[in-house]
Order: sequence, then C-alpha cells, then structure tokens
Amino acid sequence: MTMSADERPGGQRIAVVGGGPAAHRLVEALLARREEVRISLFTEEPWAPYDRVALSRRFTDPQDALPLGLLPAEDARLELHTGCRVTGIDPAARTLTAVDGAGDGSTHAWDELVLATGSDAARPDIPGAQDMVVYRTIDDVDRLRDHVAELTATLGRTPRAAVIGGGLLGLEAAGGLRVLGADVTVVHSRPWVMNAQLDEFGGRTLNRLLDGQGYALRLGERPTALEQRPEGRLLRFGSGADLEVDLVVAATGITPRDELGAGILEPGPRGGFAIDDSCATSVPHVWAIGEVASHRGECMGLVAPANTMAEVVADRLCGGTGTFPGFDTAAKLKLSGLDVASFGDGFARSPGALEVVYADPTGGVYQKLVVSEDARTLLGGIFVGDASPYPSLRPLLGRELPGEAGAFLSAAGGGSPVDLDLPDDAQICSCRDVSAGALRRAVCEGCPDLGALKACTGVGTQCGSCLPAAQKVMEQQMAELGMEVSTALCEHFALSRSEMFEAVRSTRLTTFSQIISRFGTPADPRVNLGCDLCKPVVASVLATLHGEYILGADRGGLQDTNDRALANMQKDGTYSVVPRIPAGEITPAKLAVIAEVAQEYGLYTKITGAQRIDLFGARLEQLPAIWARLVAAGFESGQAYGKALRNVKSCVGSTWCRFGVQDSVAMAITLEERFRGLRSPHKMKFGVSGCARECAEARGKDVGVIATPEGWNLYVGGNGGATPAHAQLLAKDLDDETLLRYIDRYVVYYIRTAERLQRTARWMEELPGGIDHVHDVVVKDSLGIAADLEQVVAEHQLTYRDEWAATLEDPERLRRFRGFVNAPEVEGPGPDGPDRGRPVVAGPRIPLRGEL
Repeated sequence: MTMSADERPGGQRIAVVGGGPAAHRLVEALLARREEVRISLFTEEPWAPYDRVALSRRFTDPQDALPLGLLPAEDARLELHTGCRVTGIDPAARTLTAVDGAGDGSTHAWDELVLATGSDAARPDIPGAQDMVVYRTIDDVDRLRDHVAELTATLGRTPRAAVIGGGLLGLEAAGGLRVLGADVTVVHSRPWVMNAQLDEFGGRTLNRLLDGQGYALRLGERPTALEQRPEGRLLRFGSGADLEVDLVVAATGITPRDELGAGILEPGPRGGFAIDDSCATSVPHVWAIGEVASHRGECMGLVAPANTMAEVVADRLCGGTGTFPGFDTAAKLKLSGLDVASFGDGFARSPGALEVVYADPTGGVYQKLVVSEDARTLLGGIFVGDASPYPSLRPLLGRELPGEAGAFLSAAGGGSPVDLDLPDDAQICSCRDVSAGALRRAVCEGCPDLGALKACTGVGTQCGSCLPAAQKVMEQQMAELGMEVSTALCEHFALSRSEMFEAVRSTRLTTFSQIISRFGTPADPRVNLGCDLCKPVVASVLATLHGEYILGADRGGLQDTNDRALANMQKDGTYSVVPRIPAGEITPAKLAVIAEVAQEYGLYTKITGAQRIDLFGARLEQLPAIWARLVAAGFESGQAYGKALRNVKSCVGSTWCRFGVQDSVAMAITLEERFRGLRSPHKMKFGVSGCARECAEARGKDVGVIATPEGWNLYVGGNGGATPAHAQLLAKDLDDETLLRYIDRYVVYYIRTAERLQRTARWMEELPGGIDHVHDVVVKDSLGIAADLEQVVAEHQLTYRDEWAATLEDPERLRRFRGFVNAPEVEGPGPDGPDRGRPVVAGPRIPLRGEL
C-alpha cells in the first residue's frame, strides 16, 4: 500500500523514468524549487543523465566520459537508479516495477510519475535493416568508433560508410564517421539535406558545401535492401545504382519509446503519449515530457521544447499553472566547418510573409529572414554557410526589428545585430529558457565573466549557440555598471586583435597553427582549430606583417569567402572583377581591354564611386582567364574583396582644373601605389582634393588630403556607411615628403592598435585622447615609434606583389577556381529595356532589399 505524501519522510515522492536532458532538466528544476520532495530517477543506461546534443564530442575524444556537465549535484532528495529498466507502471496503485542490471526486480511507490523515456533511432523498413547500426547513445558512439577501427585494421584500407538520413542527426553521424577516418556517403530521400529545417535554396547550398568537404551524396532516393555478401555489403536502390559499403548507420528519425504505457495511456496519432498543454497524460498524476510526449499530434526530438516541457511539469508539481506554448523548432547544425541554423517560420508559411534573401550558391552562403507583410516583425530565418546573425536575431523572433531587415544579413554587407539593446523578456537561451533580463540580473549579482554566467543561469550549457548573444548582453551590462569588459578576440584567444598583432610581430610566427599553438586557449592546434572570428584576424595580421601570398601555406582556409576567391561575390552567385585604376586615371588602350573582356565574357560594367570600373557576372572558373587578360594589359587587383586600401579618389587637380592649386592626381596615384595590398582591421579609403572646393570628398575618407597654396592639409578618421563621420584635421600645409611620412605613421599605428573590424573613426573615438593622442604619436612622435611605423610601409612597398599575377603563375593556386556542376549559366546581353542591356544570370530570382 502506498503511503501518502504527508506520511512519507521528505514529502511528496516523484518518480522520473528516463535519463535524457528532459529528465535532467525536470530534476534540476524540482530540486531548485522544493525543499520537501523525494525524487527517484530511473535510467536504463549506466550513466547519469547526459547531454545528447553534445554527443558528437565523443567521436573526437573517446576519453570524454560525459555526462557533459548535466549530472545534478549530490542531493539527499534524489535517488539515482542507473542501469535500471522500468518494466511496468500501475497508476491505480501508483507504483512501478523495475529490473536492475543483475536481473533483480523491485517495486517503487510514487505520488507523481513523469515519463521521459525518449525515443529509439528508427531503421528503414527494408530487408537487412537489422544489420544497420544507429547513432543515439554513448554506447552507440563507442561501438561506431570501435567498429571503424576494426574495419580499418581488417580491410587494410579506408572503410566505406553510408548514413541513411540527411537530417540533423544523420549529418552529425556522418561528421563523426569522417573524424574516425571513414569515407562517407549520405543517403537522403529528398533532393536536399535538412529539408525539415531548410528551404530548397538553403538545402541545395548545404549540398554543395558537403560535396566540397568530401561527403558523397545520394539524394532523392531510398535504399531498398542491405545485402550481406562474402566480399562486403551492398546497399541496393531501385535505380540499380547500388552502393558497396562496409558499414551502414541508420539516422532516419526517431520512434517514441511508448511501450511502458501501452494500453494504459492514450497514445498520440504518431506514437508517444498524448499530453495536454500542462503536459499531463490521459491518466491523473502521470505526466510525459520530451520526445515521448505527443503534443497536438506531434512528437519532436529537439532539446529546447523538451526542456520547456520539463519546466512546465516542475511548475505544475509545485502548484503553478504553467503551460507548454508549442514546439520551438530552431536548430543549429554541429558539424565541423559548416555553419547552418534555422529558426521560426523559415519557410514563410505565415500569411503575407515576406522573404529577404542573400544567396551566393558558388560561395556556399545563403541567408534569409522572413518578416511580416509590413516588413517590420521578424518571423524566422535560415542561414547556411554564415550563421553569424543567428544568435542575435533569434531572441527577436516575433518582435519588431529595429531597422531594415536586409541590414541584418551579414553576408550582404550588413552587420550582425549583436549590439541591439534587447528587452529583458527576450529569450537568449531557448534550451534553458534564459532571458536577457535574467542575464543582466546575474551580472549585477556577481557573474562578471561568461563562465560564471553559465554556472549561474545555465545559459549556453547545452547546444551553446546562444553564447555570442549572451556574451554581448553580459558586456553591455558590465559597461553600464562601470566594470571592466574583456577584450578577448574569441573563445580561442584571450588576446585582443591589437594584442594579437603585437604578439605575432614580436615572435615572428608565420602560420596559424604556430600562433594558436603558442597563444591559443587551450594551446592545442589538433583540437582548437579556430573560428570565423579569429581566423580572418590572424590571416590579416600575417598578411600585414609578412607580405606573403594570402592563400599560401595554411592561410587559404583562414580567409573570408571573398578573399578565398580574390573577387567579390554577388547575390546571384557570380563574382565581380575590379581592376585597380589609381586615382581614376586610365589610358584609352586599357579602357579598350576592359571593354573587350566585358564583351567576351558577357559582363555588366559599372563605373563606381571609387573611380573604378566593376565587371559583374563572372563565374568562379572564368576568373583566371579574365585576370590573365587584365594582368597582361598592366592591370592589378583592386582588392575590392579585402580588408585593405580600396582606392584613392581624386579630382583632376592642377593638371586641368583652373581652381586646382596642387597636383591631386599625382599624389593620389602615389598614395594608392604606396599602400595597395596592405591588410588592415577594416577597409580603408583615401581621397585627395586639389583645392578647398573638395571635389574628391576627402573629408569623408579614412585619410583625406586637401591641397592648399602652401602644400597639403591632412585629415584623418573620416568614414561613410551607416554612421558617417567627418575626418579631423591632423596637420596643415605639409610638403609632399612630410605628408607621406605622416600618413605612413597614421595608417600603421591604426593597423597595430585597432580592434577587429573597427573603422578608423570608431578607433579614434575609443583612443584615450582621441585626435590629440593621434597628433602626438604621428606628428610629435610621442611614443618614439615613428621610424618603426615608417619602416613597415617601406618594407611593404618592397615585398608587394599583385595577388592575381602571383596566382596565375602557379597551377596549384589555380585549382581553387574550378567551378561547380550547378554553377549558373551566364546568358548574353539582354535587350534594351528593364535590364538596360546588362547580362542576365539564369537561376532563382532573389528579391532585392528595396522590394520589401
């Protein structure tokens, strides 16, 4: 007979069946809320609850014993039964029966029962499916690792593995097998992978990225059988194009483990236990959470809704009225080298929804935001290849965007909105339901670093995708409180960008692997491969200090997408070609070459505000041939793709203009040839005006030079863009030699001390003393480093080599410009009319930002 809660020591007894993240979150919440409670947790595995989201870590580190930080602290209120299988429940008697690893049975009483039994990995219903392995638990990963090692030793060659299923779990399994050394083919029934999270354009972009990483893809077909043969296994297909394999992993979905309540609890239409909005089942005092819970006919294998269910049940068991709001389907792929995320209504199914899209299929980048009909409310998003805006945008789901939607697509030239002042109720971490307000309160209560914040609030302790946004909220709150904020470049380097520059300069290191081994945290290049924050920074520092070919050695993989192609990606997947035209001065013969190239390759031409001619519409594989023609005619790369000097704008000056007092064209050409190719924290633009009428708009440039009857006035720190700034006068009436020396000092001092992606205007604003400090360093040499700064420019002039000329000389370097099978075809020039005679690129129509 069951004792009542009042009779039992310790109060109400709650039994939890299951050992996944949902069970852990429930136990954690109950222990935090109730002093008088006794919890019994039953898990079949020999482990305490662990984080299945981070299961792929065990592929790379077999010593990672898990449970990855999810084990609750020892507490007398909790009885943990590991290796114990629950075989039956009796809701009338409020008891359950269990069998431990030794086969001994036992009966346990409960007042409230929570079923968190999770799911099993599904296998396709085909002959031979029993010979497939699955990827679901710690033991599954260990078996896969041992199996691949055994096959490698037995076969004497690389094992051939197939993964059935191209969803999140399948791709992570494929990544794990690649880490273990297997050749992997992903078999998926749809034309693109991750079809549940990605639309067609995003999915096909991810297809190309996987292909580029060496994964083989069999898409749009299902296997019909797995046959065991003496020489190996054969995965058969209806098309007859069978696949020889040594190992097959099934990752086609999940099957809720609902056998425990069969005939007792109402089932869901697709399996699992039917629950209402309070997560209660059809039987009183029995609840269900996680993958086994069927809410409104759906079971879902995502950690965020499972945790939300756990919080709802904990609240109900503590007398609350919490309800489950529905499934949060946001997902982020955890696969090395691939950045993929989706959230909200990524398929734009809401009435009147608009899609704002940036697409570069050949470069492997696709970003989409879905907004309401008035283009103000964020409804969802999809990111492939560059998911940097995801952590900052996801908390804004269902809220009004503080600007034009297209401005938040980082790949299109917008910035990631990480500096937004999020409201307190904005959800930062959906896995643990942590709001911006909770993070701010934690900082105020004594959590001044990310580690303390994670321990205090639980933010980022599961999937980790929220950490960038959490860090930004933390830093904003610390700054508001007057606390010192860390300037670490990223999680891999405790150094700031300026500290990194000085560290590499002083140690004379020349490769990323050397730098991360010396200065990384932890200093292990085998594990710590860097990220999209630190890799381009290190690449820029190395290019500035050593002047070597930017795609050489291990530097190619560090570059941003544009730098890897030595060209600017466009929205239709083609590239623009931008030859350098110093000061806008060009001969008729060179103009003729540009015209010939444009006609031959069907390129659209545009004279830009930078006094250059852009050629649009080139495919990746066409770039070497185009540049061979241009280099032969004396052109160099205009480096429109790089964080470097873009151009020096000039009026005609005293050569032609009756108002000109100095030769502005000659000075502009001198400056452009002096600083071309010098990498910097952000792009730089110069301007030279031949008189005070300022036709070259020099005061809107990073370095502006304006002629006077006595010489030149030097202005610095001007920027255009979203937050324009006028340049400030640094020195006046300078002769040519002094002007060049001061510009040398200013530019190199900026390169050495500015932070990542910091324009000169913002850099000067944050320098103690601002323009006065810059004047002391540049003009008065207050730090005694003027000669050193000038020497950097002198050495750069000696070592500079045009990147395209260097590329064309080396066949190995040209290999990266091989095209894709599905690259868009460029048609000939269109007729005069809406297209104004410009070439038309065949392919999907991408809406322009102005078309919202």
